[in-house]
Amino acid sequence: MASLYFKGKSAVWNHHLSVPYHTLDKDNKKSLIGNDDSENLIIEGDNLLALKSLLPKYQGKVKCIYIDPPYNTGNESWTYNDNVNSPLIKDWIGSIVGKDDLTKHDKWLCMMTPRLKLLRELLSDDGIIFISIDENEVHHLKILMNEIFLDANFIAELPTVMNLKGNQDEFGFAGTHEYTLVYSKNKSENLKLGEFEIDEEGLEEWIEDEIGFWKRGANLKGTGTNAPREKRPNLFYPIFISKTNEVSTKRHKSNDVELLPLTDGIEMSWRWSSLKVDREPHNIIVVRDGNSISLYKKQRPDLGDLPSKKPKTLFYKPEYSSGNGTAQLKDIFGTKIFDHPKPVDLIRDLLKIGTDKNSIILDSFAGSGTSAQAVMELNQEDGGNRRFILIQLPEKIKEKTNTGARNPAYEAGYRYVHEITRDRVKIVIKKEEIETGFTYYTLGQSIDADAILSGKLPTYEDFAKYVFYLATGKNHPDDKKIKEKDYFVGKSGNESIYLLYKKDIEVLKNLSITLDWAEQEHKKNSGRKIVYAPACFLDDEHLEKFNIQFVSIPYNLFEKK
Repeated sequence: MASLYFKGKSAVWNHHLSVPYHTLDKDNKKSLIGNDDSENLIIEGDNLLALKSLLPKYQGKVKCIYIDPPYNTGNESWTYNDNVNSPLIKDWIGSIVGKDDLTKHDKWLCMMTPRLKLLRELLSDDGIIFISIDENEVHHLKILMNEIFLDANFIAELPTVMNLKGNQDEFGFAGTHEYTLVYSKNKSENLKLGEFEIDEEGLEEWIEDEIGFWKRGANLKGTGTNAPREKRPNLFYPIFISKTNEVSTKRHKSNDVELLPLTDGIEMSWRWSSLKVDREPHNIIVVRDGNSISLYKKQRPDLGDLPSKKPKTLFYKPEYSSGNGTAQLKDIFGTKIFDHPKPVDLIRDLLKIGTDKNSIILDSFAGSGTSAQAVMELNQEDGGNRRFILIQLPEKIKEKTNTGARNPAYEAGYRYVHEITRDRVKIVIKKEEIETGFTYYTLGQSIDADAILSGKLPTYEDFAKYVFYLATGKNHPDDKKIKEKDYFVGKSGNESIYLLYKKDIEVLKNLSITLDWAEQEHKKNSGRKIVYAPACFLDDEHLEKFNIQFVSIPYNLFEKK
């Protein structure tokens, strides 16, 4: 497999492992109450940090990822800001990546690498990722994806027509398309892709009977008819057809026509077993041509009640036009406020391929929030219960027009992208009278040794919610049940979760599971206990006696001075 070299690769290849976990702080004022509001998430913050913070709950659970990262055209004014421990990369931080930047491809790949690593961890075994990109980085991205996701999991590189008229500003040729790269987590074992419903014109080639739709499929005459009978003994048998085209492997009427197992001295075989023929005569088509009779199987759709078709590798519909995406957003806000938003129709079709009705969909470059709208519209269309997770950096963009009254969070002449993301989702929910909701989060305190030793200690409640994530993979159901005085975090099933922690560095250095604490707690609760603590002074025998599982909290206060 070919590998891609770029400046900084060695420094960023495992950078995702050193990225600290952050708490996710709920903002009740910006959240919207409704169905699945705790499962639909909008996260404001750096997507690298947010992706790491999602791991405790969502690792291996996201069915479909769609991202639309910077295309690195030199006109996007993006900056590299990852805190990587490398002198070369530290010199890059904060500088805008422009057209004439000789390291622009290196910077882009250094930015993408840790994010793709985390996205792969979040993807389920049967999951799929779609990435929109153009010719500036598609060749680099494909090699990088082959390294991270493995080339065996490559599915498609779809030319995606966004401007059928062509961009007349491009040199030599008027560009009409960009690309959608498609990869899976595990293509060989678990992946099953969806198909598109066929339109009325395509439906004309299908026939409907009492069971459903069908069209003529393969001939039932077996392959390898010159092979000896011994090679396929179970597939040599006569088939009888009545004058009314009833099919059976048994002669039961005097007017049956026998299809002999011998033709010009060559023995005949069939694709189906005799048992299948007798079990599914309704799935056999009889075609007569003079004295000749041929049998074909009925090809039926695999998905749903209507026939479907496999998506083509040239991805095109008039609705995919980038102008359509702009018009859709303008219809929501009344003005053009965002450049090049993806059309809802494109994302909705990708979701039809990559999701089922109960999938979790993640977009870590959420932009204007097209993915959330596509999720909600597809749920309305097929009665699904898909949930979305959006992540968007709080970056400023210039307002296109003066829209009058502004949100106080907007500076004069600017709007924040993350506010557009949230506002769009809320407006669509209200406008379409959708009963769903969402929870809005911001990135909170980091939880790592460096932060704690520097005195940046999280509150007990923040740390407790994070520990509950680690122990159960779930959101804490009720913050009010967290009891700092008793070191009690919460309960999940038959397990109680504890956190021995104080927001005091001197206390933490001496805090541990002791025999006295274990005895006292066991008297109150003899059930299974998962206890997070800086240290434990009990041996395995006493841990078993008190039904305690000790977990070292994710830093070691005794290794650094």
